[in-house]
Amino acid sequence: MLILEGCGQRQGGKALESQRQELISYEIGDAEVTITRCDEAAEGEVVIPDEIEGLPVTSIGGSAFSACGGLTSITILDSVTSIGDGAFAGCLNLNSVTILDSVTSIGEGAFMVCPRLTSINIPDSVTSIGGGAFVDCSILTSITIPDSVTSIGTYAFGDCSNLTSITIPQAFHSEDEASRL
Repeated sequence: MLILEGCGQRQGGKALESQRQELISYEIGDAEVTITRCDEAAEGEVVIPDEIEGLPVTSIGGSAFSACGGLTSITILDSVTSIGDGAFAGCLNLNSVTILDSVTSIGEGAFMVCPRLTSINIPDSVTSIGGGAFVDCSILTSITIPDSVTSIGTYAFGDCSNLTSITIPQAFHSEDEASRL
Protein backbone atom coordinates (compact mmCIF):
# COMPACT_ATOMS: atom_id res chain seq x y z
CA MET A 1 0.00 0.00 0.00
CA LEU A 2 1.23 3.46 -0.89
CA ILE A 3 0.16 6.14 1.54
CA LEU A 4 0.86 9.52 0.05
CA GLU A 5 0.85 11.36 3.36
CA GLY A 6 3.90 13.49 3.81
CA CYS A 7 5.33 12.90 0.36
CA GLY A 8 5.58 15.39 -2.36
CA GLN A 9 6.79 18.64 -3.67
CA ARG A 10 5.49 22.09 -3.03
CA GLN A 11 4.61 24.36 -5.89
CA GLY A 12 7.86 25.68 -7.26
CA GLY A 13 9.61 22.34 -6.77
CA LYS A 14 10.90 22.75 -3.19
CA ALA A 15 11.34 19.20 -1.95
CA LEU A 16 9.92 18.05 1.38
CA GLU A 17 11.82 15.92 3.84
CA SER A 18 10.50 12.60 2.62
CA GLN A 19 11.85 9.39 1.19
CA ARG A 20 9.02 9.31 -1.35
CA GLN A 21 9.08 12.93 -2.42
CA GLU A 22 9.15 11.99 -6.09
CA LEU A 23 5.76 10.24 -5.97
CA ILE A 24 3.41 13.17 -5.61
CA SER A 25 3.28 16.88 -6.31
CA TYR A 26 0.82 19.31 -4.81
CA GLU A 27 0.03 22.97 -4.43
CA ILE A 28 -0.78 24.85 -1.27
CA GLY A 29 -3.18 27.74 -1.54
CA ASP A 30 -5.68 29.39 0.82
CA ALA A 31 -4.62 27.07 3.68
CA GLU A 32 -5.53 23.91 1.74
CA VAL A 33 -3.80 21.40 -0.51
CA THR A 34 -4.55 20.27 -4.05
CA ILE A 35 -2.82 17.15 -5.32
CA THR A 36 -1.56 17.99 -8.80
CA ARG A 37 0.46 15.01 -10.00
CA CYS A 38 1.53 11.51 -9.14
CA ASP A 39 4.69 9.93 -10.49
CA GLU A 40 4.09 7.33 -13.20
CA ALA A 41 6.05 4.78 -11.13
CA ALA A 42 3.42 4.73 -8.36
CA GLU A 43 1.67 1.38 -8.15
CA GLY A 44 -0.64 -0.69 -5.98
CA GLU A 45 -3.02 0.68 -3.40
CA VAL A 46 -3.09 4.44 -2.75
CA VAL A 47 -4.66 6.28 0.17
CA ILE A 48 -5.11 10.01 -0.38
CA PRO A 49 -4.24 11.60 2.98
CA ASP A 50 -6.44 13.92 5.01
CA GLU A 51 -3.64 16.44 5.29
CA ILE A 52 -0.18 17.36 4.07
CA GLU A 53 2.07 19.73 6.00
CA GLY A 54 -0.70 20.16 8.55
CA LEU A 55 -3.16 21.47 5.93
CA PRO A 56 -6.26 19.65 4.66
CA VAL A 57 -6.10 17.98 1.25
CA THR A 58 -9.31 19.32 -0.28
CA SER A 59 -9.01 18.43 -3.94
CA ILE A 60 -7.46 16.11 -6.46
CA GLY A 61 -6.55 18.21 -9.46
CA GLY A 62 -7.33 17.52 -13.08
CA SER A 63 -5.32 14.64 -14.56
CA ALA A 64 -3.36 14.27 -11.28
CA PHE A 65 -3.16 10.47 -11.47
CA SER A 66 -3.85 9.98 -15.17
CA ALA A 67 -0.35 8.68 -15.94
CA CYS A 68 -0.31 6.17 -13.07
CA GLY A 69 -1.19 2.95 -14.85
CA GLY A 70 0.12 0.78 -11.99
CA LEU A 71 -2.45 1.90 -9.43
CA THR A 72 -4.90 -0.83 -8.41
CA SER A 73 -6.93 0.73 -5.60
CA ILE A 74 -7.70 4.29 -4.46
CA THR A 75 -9.12 5.40 -1.12
CA ILE A 76 -10.03 9.07 -0.84
CA LEU A 77 -10.24 10.16 2.79
CA ASP A 78 -12.56 12.66 4.46
CA SER A 79 -11.01 16.04 3.74
CA VAL A 80 -11.23 15.83 -0.08
CA THR A 81 -14.28 17.64 -1.49
CA SER A 82 -13.61 17.51 -5.22
CA ILE A 83 -12.13 15.12 -7.76
CA GLY A 84 -10.94 17.07 -10.80
CA ASP A 85 -11.54 16.45 -14.49
CA GLY A 86 -9.66 13.38 -15.68
CA ALA A 87 -8.07 12.91 -12.23
CA PHE A 88 -7.76 9.12 -12.62
CA ALA A 89 -8.38 8.83 -16.37
CA GLY A 90 -6.42 6.03 -18.01
CA CYS A 91 -5.48 4.23 -14.79
CA LEU A 92 -5.55 0.93 -16.65
CA ASN A 93 -5.10 -1.34 -13.60
CA LEU A 94 -7.40 0.52 -11.21
CA ASN A 95 -10.02 -1.94 -9.97
CA SER A 96 -11.42 -0.37 -6.80
CA VAL A 97 -12.22 3.17 -5.67
CA THR A 98 -13.47 4.13 -2.22
CA ILE A 99 -14.67 7.69 -1.73
CA LEU A 100 -15.50 8.77 1.81
CA ASP A 101 -18.27 11.17 2.76
CA SER A 102 -16.79 14.58 2.03
CA VAL A 103 -16.53 14.55 -1.77
CA THR A 104 -19.23 16.69 -3.37
CA SER A 105 -18.16 16.64 -7.02
CA ILE A 106 -16.66 14.13 -9.43
CA GLY A 107 -15.25 15.93 -12.47
CA GLU A 108 -15.66 15.24 -16.18
CA GLY A 109 -13.86 12.08 -17.27
CA ALA A 110 -12.55 11.58 -13.72
CA PHE A 111 -12.39 7.77 -14.09
CA MET A 112 -12.68 7.41 -17.86
CA VAL A 113 -10.83 4.51 -19.49
CA CYS A 114 -10.32 2.54 -16.28
CA PRO A 115 -11.11 -0.83 -17.90
CA ARG A 116 -10.53 -2.89 -14.72
CA LEU A 117 -12.70 -0.78 -12.41
CA THR A 118 -15.08 -3.26 -10.83
CA SER A 119 -16.44 -1.24 -7.94
CA ILE A 120 -16.89 2.30 -6.78
CA ASN A 121 -18.68 3.72 -3.79
CA ILE A 122 -20.38 7.05 -4.49
CA PRO A 123 -21.23 8.55 -1.09
CA ASP A 124 -24.30 10.59 -0.18
CA SER A 125 -22.18 13.76 -0.09
CA VAL A 126 -21.75 13.80 -3.90
CA THR A 127 -24.02 16.30 -5.67
CA SER A 128 -22.54 16.28 -9.18
CA ILE A 129 -20.99 13.75 -11.54
CA GLY A 130 -19.33 15.21 -14.63
CA GLY A 131 -19.87 14.13 -18.21
CA GLY A 132 -17.98 11.00 -19.21
CA ALA A 133 -16.92 10.46 -15.58
CA PHE A 134 -16.91 6.66 -15.95
CA VAL A 135 -16.86 6.27 -19.74
CA ASP A 136 -15.13 3.06 -20.93
CA CYS A 137 -15.13 1.41 -17.51
CA SER A 138 -15.91 -1.78 -19.37
CA ILE A 139 -16.20 -4.26 -16.48
CA LEU A 140 -18.13 -2.05 -14.06
CA THR A 141 -21.27 -4.12 -13.48
CA SER A 142 -23.38 -2.09 -11.07
CA ILE A 143 -23.50 1.34 -9.52
CA THR A 144 -25.78 3.18 -7.15
CA ILE A 145 -26.05 6.93 -7.45
CA PRO A 146 -27.32 8.47 -4.22
CA ASP A 147 -30.31 10.82 -4.05
CA SER A 148 -27.94 13.67 -3.15
CA VAL A 149 -26.78 13.81 -6.80
CA THR A 150 -28.56 16.63 -8.60
CA SER A 151 -26.40 16.83 -11.71
CA ILE A 152 -25.09 14.04 -13.95
CA GLY A 153 -23.18 15.02 -17.07
CA THR A 154 -23.82 13.59 -20.50
CA TYR A 155 -22.43 10.14 -21.21
CA ALA A 156 -21.29 9.73 -17.59
CA PHE A 157 -21.45 5.93 -17.94
CA GLY A 158 -20.97 5.64 -21.69
CA ASP A 159 -19.47 2.46 -23.09
CA CYS A 160 -19.73 0.68 -19.76
CA SER A 161 -20.56 -2.49 -21.66
CA ASN A 162 -21.08 -4.74 -18.60
CA LEU A 163 -23.13 -2.28 -16.57
CA THR A 164 -26.25 -4.31 -15.88
CA SER A 165 -27.56 -2.51 -12.80
CA ILE A 166 -27.68 1.22 -12.17
CA THR A 167 -29.73 2.86 -9.46
CA ILE A 168 -30.32 6.54 -10.11
CA PRO A 169 -32.22 9.24 -8.20
CA GLN A 170 -35.89 9.73 -9.09
CA ALA A 171 -35.08 13.10 -10.72
CA PHE A 172 -33.29 11.23 -13.54
CA HIS A 173 -36.01 8.69 -14.28
CA SER A 174 -37.41 10.36 -17.40
CA GLU A 175 -36.44 8.76 -20.71
CA ASP A 176 -34.62 11.91 -21.81
CA GLU A 177 -32.54 12.09 -18.65
CA ALA A 178 -31.72 8.36 -18.50
CA SER A 179 -30.74 8.16 -22.17
CA ARG A 180 -27.97 10.73 -21.83
CA LEU A 181 -26.21 8.81 -19.05
